[in-house]
Amino acid sequence: MLNYGVHLLKQIKQKKAMTTIDFSKELIKMEDSLERFALSLTSNREEAKDLLQETYLKALVYQDKFQEYTNLKAWAYTIMKNTFINNYRKMLRENTTIDHSKDLFILNSSRVTTPEGPDSTYSFKEINKAVNELEDEFRIPFQMHTEGFKYKEIADKLNLKIGTVKSRIFFTRKKLMESLKDFE
Repeated sequence: MLNYGVHLLKQIKQKKAMTTIDFSKELIKMEDSLERFALSLTSNREEAKDLLQETYLKALVYQDKFQEYTNLKAWAYTIMKNTFINNYRKMLRENTTIDHSKDLFILNSSRVTTPEGPDSTYSFKEINKAVNELEDEFRIPFQMHTEGFKYKEIADKLNLKIGTVKSRIFFTRKKLMESLKDFE
């Protein structure tokens, strides 16, 4: 078994380092599969092509970050996935309205606003009442999450494990859906 590992190391050392031309050729060979992956992420042919081009650009610009003798395809897929996620987050930030009220809440609001009716005010009061009736161990992480805190931030502030935070929020949602099933 040890001889096999030594043999593999010798084979790797005998291989020439990948040149920029070789690197580019390998990327081009992956075009079809990368394009399919981009399409699966975007669900739009034009956006998929843009994502593919951006992935190629980043791969070429950061070629020096690629570690020789590792999986180039996985590296390219990771670049594409991360680019898609970053673009998505950027789009969300651009569509976010900042409320400059006293509390400085960040709101994701649609362009269409509807006036509050008496039934929606009642529902809001009932929902708040149900949340406030929860035990602190469930209510506090849930409220922090709805205020925009990330799971890790909640875990750090409450000195809990992140899994505990996630499960408490999950169970709180479940409890609220059960107790508020008339408001669907």
